Amino acid sequence: MEKIHYSGWDNCYRLSNGIVELIITSDIGPRIIRCGFINEKNLFYENPQETGRVGDNYWISYGGHRFWHAPENPIRTYYPDNYPVKIESTDKGLRSVQKVEETTWIQKSIELRIDNNNFIQIEHTLKNCGLWPVKLAAWAISVMRPGGFALLPLPDRGSHPQNLNPTSTLILWPYTDLSDCRYKYEYEYIKVAQDPNVRTPQKIGVSSHVGWLAYFNDDTLFVKYSPQQNGMTYPDLNSNMEVFVNQKILELETLSPLVEIAPGNSINHKEIWAIKKMAPGRLDAEAIYQIVCEIAPILQANM
Repeated sequence: MEKIHYSGWDNCYRLSNGIVELIITSDIGPRIIRCGFINEKNLFYENPQETGRVGDNYWISYGGHRFWHAPENPIRTYYPDNYPVKIESTDKGLRSVQKVEETTWIQKSIELRIDNNNFIQIEHTLKNCGLWPVKLAAWAISVMRPGGFALLPLPDRGSHPQNLNPTSTLILWPYTDLSDCRYKYEYEYIKVAQDPNVRTPQKIGVSSHVGWLAYFNDDTLFVKYSPQQNGMTYPDLNSNMEVFVNQKILELETLSPLVEIAPGNSINHKEIWAIKKMAPGRLDAEAIYQIVCEIAPILQANM
């Protein structure tokens, strides 16, 4: 771990295993502003008009990987994370700890490390520092650079009449348009393309045990895995994985179960990421899906 200047912020921390690197801001956050192979493009989006800013009293997107609490609320969820966070060194990585939010009495922190397999472990924690129980879910959002496509996997397929019961739920928002050209529906997954020429926002979610989301861009594959917890209730009509897209970005989102947090208690939400460089050449969504299906069990075993 080393302290560096990055994108206009004087106090960032770089964590690396010599192959991939993460850069975490401490002037704002908690936020991972960069993720990628050393000396290559950031897999995450950075808004050039917002990098380096601090101290604003309203929410700013910045880019990178952020941490919210759900269900989404225009006041509570969009609490500004524009102020310094505490960076703590751990035996395997680092922890970024936000000050207690003044309007919610929730404190956010993320702990992360990189291993020698280029797997990145992220643990998101919400702590209730108030006087009353609060019902919340942790919400981990990776804001991806434009120009690629995401895969949202569907549960294991079956046949009729052997498999008669439904296995998952597709969640739609009031602005979801299933005829949008960025969606492509396949037998085992839904492809969501990021197209800078299409302005309208879209969002789609699923309730599924599969647990992974993927994004492919410029011959680099990013996979994040967070298992669904059986028997638990999730926010957003029981959605545990979501994809949001507009003309600038695409977001890969995972959520924890919706639970009541007693005063002084916390909830944790874990993700594991994999970054894989693909051989140059055109790879379609089906080829990427097959590759992710090989990676996902390895991520599951390393959770």
